[in-house]
Amino acid sequence: MELFAHSITNPVYHMSKTILVVDDEQDILDLLRFNLESEGYQVYTAAEGETALKSARRYRPDLIILDVMLPGKDGWEVIRELRRDSVTQHLPVIFLTAKDSEIDEVVGLELGADDYIVKPISMRKLLARVKLALRKSSTSNDQPAQKIDFGDVIIDPDSYSVIVQGQPVTFTKKEFEILLFLAQRPGRVVKREFLLDHVWGEDVVVIDRTIDVHIRKIREKLGEKYMHHIETIKGVGYRFIAEMRND
Repeated sequence: MELFAHSITNPVYHMSKTILVVDDEQDILDLLRFNLESEGYQVYTAAEGETALKSARRYRPDLIILDVMLPGKDGWEVIRELRRDSVTQHLPVIFLTAKDSEIDEVVGLELGADDYIVKPISMRKLLARVKLALRKSSTSNDQPAQKIDFGDVIIDPDSYSVIVQGQPVTFTKKEFEILLFLAQRPGRVVKREFLLDHVWGEDVVVIDRTIDVHIRKIREKLGEKYMHHIETIKGVGYRFIAEMRND
C-alpha cells in the first residue's frame, strides 16, 4: 500500500515557513521533503526522537510532522517533552503514523497534537492539513493576548498558562485551547460541532469521545471548587459560567 497517492510538483511559496519532519523511514523523509519544499516550505528532518527534540529547540519550526513509532524516544515521549519545554510547548504538531486505532488517536490528541493523520493519505490531503495547521497557528499568534480572570482562576493566552488559587496547573495544548475558547464566551452556549471545528479545524475528523475526554480532564484540573464553570448543555454543547458559586 502506498503512503501517498502521488506527489505535487507545482511550487506555491509560503513566506519561508519551516517544517520539521520526523520519521525513521528515509524514503518517507525524502518524499515529504520533496513535496513540502516544492510547496515553498523550508524543511528539516530527523530520524529519531532525541534528534527531533534537539532540532525543535534549535530551529523552532512553524510546524512538526511527527511519527509515533521511532527508535529511542517514540512520538508520545517526544510530544510530552515538547509540551513541557517553554521554548517548544506552543509548536504545532501533526502526528503522521500507521497507528490507526481509536485509542492511539485519543492519546495523540490528549497529549497536545493539533492533528492526527493515519497513513496512507494522499499528498494533496496532507498538504491541505499542513496549510490548515499553519494558518490556525498564524491566526492564533496574531491575536492580542488578554488575560481572563474569574475568581481564583487566571487564564493567560500569551503564555498558555492557567493559575488556580495561586498555583500553576498544567494543561495540554488542546485542553488549554478549549478552556480559553469557552472562557472567552461567558454565558454563551457553544455547540460541540462548533467547538471541535474551531479547535481542530473543519477539515480534521475527530471522534466524538475526544471532546468529552478533554472536557472531563479540564474539569479535573480546575478542581472541585471551579469545575462548575464549564456547564454541559445536554445534547447541545457547553457553556462557560463566569460567576462564582456561593457554597
